[in-house]
Amino acid sequence: MNLPNKLTLGRIIAVPFFILAYMTEHFLLALIIFILASLTDMLDGQIARKQNLITNFGKIMDPLADKVLVYSAFCLMVADKTIPAWMLIVILAREFIVAGVRTVAASEGIVIAADMAGKIKTVLQMIAVPMLLLYRHTDSLNGPGIMYELPGLLWTYGRIVLWASVAMTVYSGAMYIIKNKEVFKG
Repeated sequence: MNLPNKLTLGRIIAVPFFILAYMTEHFLLALIIFILASLTDMLDGQIARKQNLITNFGKIMDPLADKVLVYSAFCLMVADKTIPAWMLIVILAREFIVAGVRTVAASEGIVIAADMAGKIKTVLQMIAVPMLLLYRHTDSLNGPGIMYELPGLLWTYGRIVLWASVAMTVYSGAMYIIKNKEVFKG
């Protein structure tokens, strides 16, 4: 197994540790795990392309690892009311639609690559989660001075990025359907 695939596998292995840290309210540890796992996403792709180590395992597992990491965080945040459930439903609906289109296309020998809008959606999600995690951590500290102001700022900016990710989710899903409408014919 090459290095990019090991990094992808490491991201998947990190998810249960992230979940455990979050559920036990060790938000700083959850934040660190999430950020490190997110960085492996950036690294594995760069290494795979630079060293020509692109594999079928990586093509399948890399985006899946991203989704498992991010959507685990969103599920936990819905459970503790950090984010509203409807946002996660919209995000998951887009993923199911895209997966369905890709499956039908693949059965007809058509390969549909990820587009820039989908990549931007993922980046926005991977920025929103740490901001909201940091909010949860700083809010639990109840410290004076900047720590008193910081949770509110993190909450505001985290929500803005979250809203932007939901908007990009809807946009990228619509563009995905429009660009691949031939899959729906026949």
